[in-house]
Amino acid sequence: MKLAFLYAGQGSQKSGMGCDFYSEYPQTRPFFDTPVMGLDLHRLCFDSPINVLSETKHTQPCMGAFAAAVTHLLNEKGIYPDYTAGLSLGEYSALHAAGVIDGNTLVKLLAFRGKAMTDTTKGMDSAMTAVLGLDEATINDAIATAGGRVYCCNFNCPGQIVIGGERSAVEAAGKACIEHGARRLIPLNVSGPFHTPFMEDASLLLHEKLEVVQFAPMKCPVFSNVTGDAYPNDESIKTLLVQQVKKPVRFEQILANLSALGVDTIIEIGPGKVLSGFVQKTAPDIKRYAIETVADFERTVEDIEQEG
Repeated sequence: MKLAFLYAGQGSQKSGMGCDFYSEYPQTRPFFDTPVMGLDLHRLCFDSPINVLSETKHTQPCMGAFAAAVTHLLNEKGIYPDYTAGLSLGEYSALHAAGVIDGNTLVKLLAFRGKAMTDTTKGMDSAMTAVLGLDEATINDAIATAGGRVYCCNFNCPGQIVIGGERSAVEAAGKACIEHGARRLIPLNVSGPFHTPFMEDASLLLHEKLEVVQFAPMKCPVFSNVTGDAYPNDESIKTLLVQQVKKPVRFEQILANLSALGVDTIIEIGPGKVLSGFVQKTAPDIKRYAIETVADFERTVEDIEQEG
């Protein structure tokens, strides 16, 4: 078996996420109970309404806490990845799974990143929308007719590309995409035009923050959202993370690379099964597990142990 851990990104968050792990596995509690930048992750994850949890400054550290808790439990069962990757904020969890940062640093970095992205987009009237059924060239043709600032910002899987930017420009580009034959438009539940040039200020803040963070050597290859390829070396991590917040996410390329390397099984860690859906459309022969609940975790561990 060649196994990859995939970590969910923003938009997958759900109220109450991690609550059953907290109740049934006491060793996960420190990930939720440690205050981070004045945030009560326990309250945010378990008790907050979805609109509060979905604020970027809250979503990111909460998703990190969930990811670290589940990764810890998998490791306790002797389950480690051959490769890791994550969607946007999930890339930080992928680095944690590869031993580059510990769980506490993971959550702190995501709290900082979430606040930086929130501050950068404050007062901005922006939007992100997934376009289904068109290729990049056709979407770029549609964008060219929209006026305003709108960009391709996520290449998720064949036939699904996200655009983001000024709300009026995104709406105009979306209408043009429909005219060009798009099957559907899906507005995303995010608070800014992430992975576009609008995030330059957040990128600069991350540069300052990451300069003082100590990263350990990678224990397994980690795939970069920016390039779609594995990090070439440990020294490239900070540079690519700084770029990541303002550059498009190349997740389809990541999945194609994992398939080419012989990965035959993935475990998606995080609420929902969004990434499993991307895998199905990009590399359908890869076996997929998704861990959102304790029941998912225990079923996954049982299957993985049986497969040896």
